[in-house]
Amino acid sequence: MARLDALLAGFARERSTGALRVGRAGTIYLDEGRVTYMECVQTPTADRLLTLNGRVPEESMRVYQSGGGCDLMLKESSISHGELQYLVLAAVLDAAFFLLPVTGTRPKFQPGQQHWLGGQWFFDVAGLVRETARRRARLAQAWPRADLDTSPVRPAVRLPGSRVTISDVQWEILIGADREATPLELAARLGRSGYSILLAVREMAAAGLLETADPLPRREPRTATERPPHDPQAPHLPIGPTVTADPMDLTLLLRLKKALEELS
Repeated sequence: MARLDALLAGFARERSTGALRVGRAGTIYLDEGRVTYMECVQTPTADRLLTLNGRVPEESMRVYQSGGGCDLMLKESSISHGELQYLVLAAVLDAAFFLLPVTGTRPKFQPGQQHWLGGQWFFDVAGLVRETARRRARLAQAWPRADLDTSPVRPAVRLPGSRVTISDVQWEILIGADREATPLELAARLGRSGYSILLAVREMAAAGLLETADPLPRREPRTATERPPHDPQAPHLPIGPTVTADPMDLTLLLRLKKALEELS
């Protein structure tokens, strides 16, 4: 069975327009061979994020979905073009993270079908594959095992130290965790992307803020006898954050920058 990215490359060569149903996992929409939108059952869609966050009433969203379209929503609501671009980008990257590795199913292509948000932005398949791999590597760096991804989120009863600093996403997780919901279930409740919650949960586990079945050994602080990262005699120690030189990273940064500028 052909890999999903290989199938999409074939549709790109044939300039196909339609919807590729990946079993029950989700759908990929194409316009003349270009990916315009992705949705996955495991992650919130862009329109769902808008309603969950109270930006667009559900009744209005149904109107836009049934025929009003993206242009009407931008005209009638307070959503800016840049904010919608950011949400669509986040939703597509989130769906790609879970859809592209899907195996064991036979996708079905339905010609002519398009998503109501499609046609505004286009996504390079190779870039989506690279970004998915980069995200998986980042998850593994934060916490090398995938056991937390499908387990209930259980905050630790006691802090590992006298104080701790957490992000806004991690605070929402701590408040929303009922010790039964998994990370993706929390993402749906909180109106957050699935990947952002997975990453935050793994980082919290590494910091000792969550109960885990098998905690990782804590890293000892670097001793004074070790060479600092700026020492040229210590090439094994990285200088600053890892640089991937991945053009997709630059593309994402530029698009996010443009979206944030339009929001300000």
